[in-house]
Amino acid sequence: MPYKLKGKIQHYQWGGFEFIPHLLGEANPGREPFAEYWLGAHEKAPSDLMDGTTPVPLDRFIAHDPEKYLGSETAGRFGRLPYLLKILDVRDMLSIQVHPTLEEARAGFERENKMGIPLDSPKRNYKDDNHKPEMMVALSEFYLLHGFREDHSLREILAATPELASLASYYDKKGYQALYAHVMRMPQFRVNEMLRPLLTRVLPPYQAGKTSKDHPDFWAARAMASGMTSLENPDRGIFSIYFFNLVKMAPGEGIFQAAGIPHAYLEGQNVELMANSDNVLRGGLTPKHVAVEELLSHTLFEGISPKVLVPVSRENGTSDYVSPVPDFELTKIEINQGGSLNNQSESLEISILLSGELLITYAGGELRLGAGEAVCCFPGERSRWQARSSALLYQASVPAGQ
Repeated sequence: MPYKLKGKIQHYQWGGFEFIPHLLGEANPGREPFAEYWLGAHEKAPSDLMDGTTPVPLDRFIAHDPEKYLGSETAGRFGRLPYLLKILDVRDMLSIQVHPTLEEARAGFERENKMGIPLDSPKRNYKDDNHKPEMMVALSEFYLLHGFREDHSLREILAATPELASLASYYDKKGYQALYAHVMRMPQFRVNEMLRPLLTRVLPPYQAGKTSKDHPDFWAARAMASGMTSLENPDRGIFSIYFFNLVKMAPGEGIFQAAGIPHAYLEGQNVELMANSDNVLRGGLTPKHVAVEELLSHTLFEGISPKVLVPVSRENGTSDYVSPVPDFELTKIEINQGGSLNNQSESLEISILLSGELLITYAGGELRLGAGEAVCCFPGERSRWQARSSALLYQASVPAGQ
């Protein structure tokens, strides 16, 4: 039978104040930041399966019979629920970051365990032994940094930014890796010499509303205005704003972040689906632990053209965002008022209703969902989903046969 699932909220300081509380129907009188809403079985914050009157953590529920609740294929391959579904509200930009490959995560996790670094230590880079590829779909106009600019684009931005122009000859001789390592390892006094004039120049037009979000100057100035960096000792993460692709996404568009791709979310709301991991290697623009050498050792140093994903429609009216990894698959489900959908679960599926009302009927009962509520369906379950008012859901699952 399907169960309602209650996720866990993460109150990171970059989160918004209204979107997630409104979605979940929760008050926020103290204007606490609601950054992420987690739906999954990660040991840091497992969702609660609403089984009768006593909520049960999903990871503990699965552990009773992994083959039954995950399916034999998923249980045999992963031994756990391999994905984590999130809703994000990005008010202030996130840290410059990369994620490790599976092999790198396993090695790093084992190394830090042997070093005796506690799992909850802020100095820890590897919180678990899993990789963290990510797929996100914009729920609003969304801005992010994604990968290094291609050669011509990087040359253009360096030439057009007076304070960074001196780096062009260095890039000509050394390429992406040496250029980025140079600014990330640069003594702070040299960072100050380059970035103080830049921030001093870009801040007044930003404050006057004359800078476009489609230009790196806007985001460098916002980092300054929001307190993410200071003029006295500018954060070297500012360099990444100019070196990386600045991507604007419309609602419904998606993007995939593979291991090694440097990135940072800048503004907006999204649905995010990732491997079940919390491994993040940070390089700046964050109060959290920054590990420059670890980031440099796992970064893909090549120019890329961001590939924006659009969903592939299926016959039943649903549409898929095709994933290149076996850990997860994301499906968008839209059901018009009065319409219905027959759902056949092939793996453990987690679906969140973003808008509308849904009646789920199954052998032996029914379940009613309102906006902001989530449902968990186990492998082999059949149910009928009827929209009392037009419904929009995003569903996470494990792709079959990969």
